[in-house]
Amino acid sequence: MPLPETPRLSARLPWLALLLSLAGCATSSLDLAPPRPDRPWDPQVNADGAIIPGPARADRPDASYTLPSNARAAALPASPEIDASHEYTLPELIDLAQSANPRTRIAWNTARNAALAAGVVKSVYLPQLAASAIAGWSHGHWANNTPLGQATDDNNTHGTLSVLSLQWLLFDFGGKQARVQAAEQAGVASNIALTAIHQQIIQEVSVAYHGYIASRSRTVNARQSLSNANVLLDAARARYRQGQGTVVEVAQATQNREQVRLALVVAEGAEQDTYLGLITAMGISPLAKPRIAALADQSLSPALTRPVEQIIADALARRPDVLAAYAAEQAEQAKARAADSDFLPKVFMSASTSYASGRSSITAVPALGQQAATVNLDGSRSGSNVFLGVTLPLYDGGMRSAVRMQAQNDAASAGERLSRAKQEATRQIVAAQNALRSGIAANEAAASLLKASRTTYDAALASYRNGIGSLMDATLAQSQMLAAQNAYADSLGNARSAATVLAVATGRVSLLDDR
Repeated sequence: MPLPETPRLSARLPWLALLLSLAGCATSSLDLAPPRPDRPWDPQVNADGAIIPGPARADRPDASYTLPSNARAAALPASPEIDASHEYTLPELIDLAQSANPRTRIAWNTARNAALAAGVVKSVYLPQLAASAIAGWSHGHWANNTPLGQATDDNNTHGTLSVLSLQWLLFDFGGKQARVQAAEQAGVASNIALTAIHQQIIQEVSVAYHGYIASRSRTVNARQSLSNANVLLDAARARYRQGQGTVVEVAQATQNREQVRLALVVAEGAEQDTYLGLITAMGISPLAKPRIAALADQSLSPALTRPVEQIIADALARRPDVLAAYAAEQAEQAKARAADSDFLPKVFMSASTSYASGRSSITAVPALGQQAATVNLDGSRSGSNVFLGVTLPLYDGGMRSAVRMQAQNDAASAGERLSRAKQEATRQIVAAQNALRSGIAANEAAASLLKASRTTYDAALASYRNGIGSLMDATLAQSQMLAAQNAYADSLGNARSAATVLAVATGRVSLLDDR
């Protein structure tokens, strides 16, 4: 009579329960998401306040949209040491930016990764040596009733296998050389990108510096204008006490002073904003407060105003974007050559040596025939082989042809990007040259305007004090002189910024030393 199947079914129930629990693991992860879209997420935190994975806490009426505070996440990166008693010049600020700006380290790591990628490509074509070892053990037992009695058999086997193998691609008609060249050109492009980042930081810091110096000059001009307004107010009061002036003149002089005071407040706010812009361009902490040295009031070098035709030909040969586009084109052309090599045979060598050992123990009770009750077997085997082969792809459904066409298209696109980079570089150089010429001309005109406005103000103030001129003429001359001072500061900063942009646009950052 056959046994009932209930015990077998009960033995399977735990496995069935395990499978059902595993099937629900994926959807159960929804507990890690916020439970509702219209309520704030209330995450779990550890003792330090850091958010940890887990189901959200129960919804509370007083739940806030403010996340818990994590002190470790709020730690600011280390800033370079700032000497509070030292006034930093523009070269010193640039040096700080080059060492502290995170973008330089990111670009440097990218260049290092590109160099490592080239090493990986080279290593693929070197001999590949691998060692493998495997060990195993097995046990078997069976029992059977025979007319002679019960017979049993125990079989124990264990062994090891060690293999040392070598693979080496000897020749592939230039495929490996092309792939190595593509990786090396990609590394060159990454190295150029690091230099481009440095040049970009130099430009950003220089432009921000000149903007800050201009804003600081505006603040100085506003303070001087406030002093001039006080002089006019004192003169108006003196004329009123002497019976030569009127209350209206005193009121107008007071209004003029308050207008200048407001202009000073606006100028100080703009100075603080441009200072923050300079700190941001440097890439250091906004809490750092380096003192900024003024730039000497000197004219720009005539070397920067050469004809643009003489600049472009020399600039295109050293601009980072053009050189990077050229390296990218060389890399894509190398990839196209590598795709062509996939249609040609490949010669390879393969070698291996192995050693195997094992032991087998068989026990039979009772003895069968001439076989002893127990049999123990020991054995080992070793061998070596070397193969030299040629492989030639015959048909792959057009995959190699498609890959080759993609590589050719990428190479053509890289050539177009190089042409685009040259055109964009030419446009930037022409625009920077025009901006520099306009800036120098504006600075010269502003200098003449400032000289004339100072003469006008001095004459108007003297005339008013002597009872010849009017207060209206004096206040107008004062405001015009302030406008001329600001125009001169702005034109000087714009001209120097244009010189910086032109130097970077031409790839000759050394020209910044000639400003």
